[in-house]
Formats: sequence, C-alpha cells, structure tokens
Amino acid sequence: MAHQYRTHKCSELNKSHVGQQVKLSGWVHRKRDHGQLLFIDLRDHYGVTQITTSDPKLFETLADVRYESVITVSGKVVARDEATVNKDLPTGEIEVVVSDFIVESAADTLPLQVNADREFPEETRLRYRFLDLRRERIHNNIVLRSNVIASLRRRMIEQGFMEFQTPILTASSPEGARDYLVPSRVHPGKFYALPQAPQQFKQLLMVSGFDRYFQIAPCFRDEDGRADRSPGEFYQLDMEMSFVTQEDVFGTIEPVLRDLFKEFANGKRVSDEAFPRITYADSMLKYGVDKPDLRNPLIIVDAAKVWEGSGFGIFNSVIAGGGTVRAIPAPATAGKPRSFFDKMIAFAQENGAKGLAYIAFDESGEAKGPIAKFLSPEKLEELKQTANISNGDSVFFSSGDELTAAKIAGLVRIQLGNELELIDKNVFKFCWVVDFPYFEWNEDEDRLDFSHNPFSMPQGGLEVLEKAAGNKAELLKILAYQYDIVCNGIELSSGAIRNHKPEIMYKAFGLVGYDEATVDERFGGMIRAFKFGAPPHGGLAPGVDRIVMLLADEPNIREVIAFPMNQRAEDILMGAPATATEKQLRELNIQLSPKAREALAKEKENAA
Repeated sequence: MAHQYRTHKCSELNKSHVGQQVKLSGWVHRKRDHGQLLFIDLRDHYGVTQITTSDPKLFETLADVRYESVITVSGKVVARDEATVNKDLPTGEIEVVVSDFIVESAADTLPLQVNADREFPEETRLRYRFLDLRRERIHNNIVLRSNVIASLRRRMIEQGFMEFQTPILTASSPEGARDYLVPSRVHPGKFYALPQAPQQFKQLLMVSGFDRYFQIAPCFRDEDGRADRSPGEFYQLDMEMSFVTQEDVFGTIEPVLRDLFKEFANGKRVSDEAFPRITYADSMLKYGVDKPDLRNPLIIVDAAKVWEGSGFGIFNSVIAGGGTVRAIPAPATAGKPRSFFDKMIAFAQENGAKGLAYIAFDESGEAKGPIAKFLSPEKLEELKQTANISNGDSVFFSSGDELTAAKIAGLVRIQLGNELELIDKNVFKFCWVVDFPYFEWNEDEDRLDFSHNPFSMPQGGLEVLEKAAGNKAELLKILAYQYDIVCNGIELSSGAIRNHKPEIMYKAFGLVGYDEATVDERFGGMIRAFKFGAPPHGGLAPGVDRIVMLLADEPNIREVIAFPMNQRAEDILMGAPATATEKQLRELNIQLSPKAREALAKEKENAA
C-alpha cells in the first residue's frame, strides 16, 4: 500500500530515480514564476527538492500557495538540463514534474522569513521559535546538538559508565546561585528546589557502590543570562567515578572531549596532545582570567619590580600599598597612530579602569609615551626583557590590587588579540585550570567562604585545615583538588576530587561558619552516607550547551537551544512565567505580597 504522504524524503532523489512516480511532502520554501512555468523548492527536515509544473490546471493554484504552507505532491522524476543542474544540492540533478498536489496546511503571512538568513528581533524569533527553527542554520544547530549528545552518550558507555537519572524535585543546595523553588501542596509552607546540579546525588551514587555514573543532566539556576549562559536551565554531561585520583579523571574525560571535537570540528584543528595544565595562580597572572583563550599568544607579566622606586608616583603608590602592575605586550604596534592607543585607553576605562598607561618602542629602540620618561634606560631594557617585547612593539600597563590589575589586563589582552587579529579562528585549544584556592574572603560579609565547590577535597586534607585554622592568610593559601576544562576561552566544565570524609567536611564547613548541627541539617543525606563507608571519588560536568555553541561557531548560546528563554528569563512562546489562579495559590497555601500584587496589576494595566 502506497504511503499517504511520501515515497521519498526531500534529500533522496537523484538521477537513478529518473522516470519514477514519487510522492513528496514538505514546506513551500521558495517559488519562481517563469510565466507558464512554475518552480517550487520543497523542503523537509532532510533537504530540498525542486518541483515544477506547466499544467494550467495546477499552475494557478500552486502559484497562490503561501511560503511555509505544507503540501503533498505526486509526480514524475525527470533529469534537469545540464545548464540548470544545482551542484550545491544532493537533489540538484533532478526535479519532479507535479501531476497532483494537496495542501495539507496553509500558512498565514509570515512574521519572519524562513528562506533567508536575515536577522530579526529577538522577541520575534522567540515568539515564533517554531518558524525560527525551520531556518537552515538554526535547524542544523539543533541537529548538531542531538548528534553531539548521542556521541557523548556512546563514548561514556564505551568507557564503562552507566547512565542514571537523579531527582528533579529535591532540596536546596549551596551551588552559588539562587534556587528555583517549587511549593509543596501536601506540605504547607515547605518548598522543593530544582537542582542546580546533581552534585549530592552523584556522590551518593558512588557511596551506593556504583563505580562510574553519567547523565545528560538538566540543571536549574535563577541567574541572569549572558552570551555563554542561558538563564533558567542548562544541560551538562554529569559524571562521577569511584576510587580515582585527579589524574584518573583527566585521563578519562580528555579523550572523550578530544575525539568528540574531532568528530564535529568541521575542518578545524584539534590537538592530539594532552590538555595543558595551568594553575589558577598562573592563569590569573599570564591571562588575567581563570578561563584562558590559548589561541591568543599574548602573555601578561608582572612588571612591579620594573616600576618599583621609579619616578611614576601612581605605580609607586600602588606597589607600596601591596598592589601590583601588570604589563600586556602589543606586538608591532609602536608605529600605529595615536588613535589606536586612545582607543585602548577608552576600552579599559569603559571596563572600570581609571586609565591605561603604555610605552611604545620604535624601530630604533626609542621609548615613547607619556610615562616612558619615568624609567631609566636600564629599566626600559629590563621592561623589554620582562615583557618579552622588541623594537617596534608596545606594552600596556594595568595597576591596582592583584585582582583588579589582573581583570583589566585580561580584558586588554583579549581586546588586543582581536584588534591585532592574533587569534587563530581555525583551532580548538583546550587546557585544564587546576589548583584553585579552597577558600576566598567574602568582602560583603567579612568572612571566609568556599571559593569553588564546598564538597571538594582540600590539598593536605584535615591536617592543613587544622593547621591554618584562625589564620586568614594561611586559610586563603589552601588549594583544592578542583579543576576546570577551558576551550578557546570558554569554561566547559568544573569538577573536583570530592571530600569523602565526615571529619574533613565538618571542619571545612566549620571554618566558614557552619556548626555540626547545621551541616547535619542541610547536608544530612551526604554526611550520613559518609559515615557508612564512602569511597574516594571525583568527577566533573562539561556543559552540553557550551560544547555545541563552540562546535557550531555561534557567539550566543541561544542559537543552539531549541526553545531558549530571553535575557529576562521569559519564555515568550509559551508565556512563562505566568500568573497562578487564586485557586492554585490557595491549594499551595501561598498569598502574594502587596508588592507582587501591585506589579501584576500594573502589568495587566499596561497590557490593556
């Protein structure tokens, strides 16, 4: 029995099918009216086939069918004339002469064009996302995403990992962002939290005796969106392993990511070498960030010793106050016009710097710039050696406390890399950032806090915590078995070797202000499990959205998510978040605050 809608997909027909009667279904993609001859590009998920008719009975009706209407056509496959062959299409050597057609679904006037890669306002694209997803580039991105996830799943299973699903309705966890809370109907006044990550559950799976776990896990965080982070929810390749060291984790995940990127690199290079390892301290010094883009060859250096005791009062004051001066080389820029330097200064000021000093060494070696006069010839030569620059190069300077100087230097390095076209766009460069500080100082609350992940193992274990207790400077020196994977300046993954010993967990949380009773209350499941034999374990969780964003060469993560929210965490297509009815609120024992009621009333008034 013939299929009701198609004998072939719109990517399948070629010269071998010439003479056959076929049936195709799809969307009207393009039309070309040549008088008595009508051509239509018919598109489905798989590709495009050109259909044509000169039959007066069909011509007028087909010509009136709007773009993106769904039609089913029957007809005969014929070969195209050599002059009209489209070598860019798999079906470009044939066309289908229509003998009959049915309009399955007529389309209204389109709010955005599907057959052109034009930019449209974000609100239009998200409100009509089902149309946006029909456009070739976005459609291909979502197909790529599916293929990447399938490849990740296959590679993990091949390495002996088992896939488990962890709860979506759970308890709040200190992952560093705000939770999404879900009110409980049967437990008035109590709330579930959507998981920011399956952190505790995957550790509990290791305690439960499972050796290698993974999951393509949905995670939920109530935080603002940005280019590389979707507001609301995201997906990660969550994994955990028992009886492993940091080296074991590295050796397991590196081939998975390396081979995945090679599979979908689309002509870009991926190194066969082990991912370079950069300590957090070196990363902040050399690159000004903890997610360095190694495609950029510029290396930041500490120039405090060069300027110490110089005649430049601003740098002297910074150094005397415990701050530093960072130098950012700018190769082959000494001959550039003053506007180049002014532009870089303006860029730094836009990003919070008070200014951006510089020195340029012309081809003869003469130092130029407003602050060059403050360094002796010997110090100028020392600067060139320190910053690894030559005649014809320039060097920019940022100053302040260590974090401020690093931040500005890092931004300037990135800007220079782009301005001077130093970044190789045809390569994926990975690295590990390791040895993160275990603690950081919370300036707002004037107290110690965890800097990365509260469930990580400190390097040195219980002994180092006890030895440093009460000494802020020593506590801030403690490092953790924590690590990130970075690719082309994008953080793909955070992970750690976990703290699996109750006494270390109690001590670490105690140092940041949690007594044992609070730890038992907030992390009861975890601490109880650790008291009944927990294996040493560790893992990480590469972000699926960011991996696909890199492979698709998209600057915004929204382009690789089927139904993303806008920057205000709104789902414009489905109308979320939405108001709840009074009945729903009563069932959940929730009463809106006067502020919330006022906001809803104003919103309703504006809509009217």
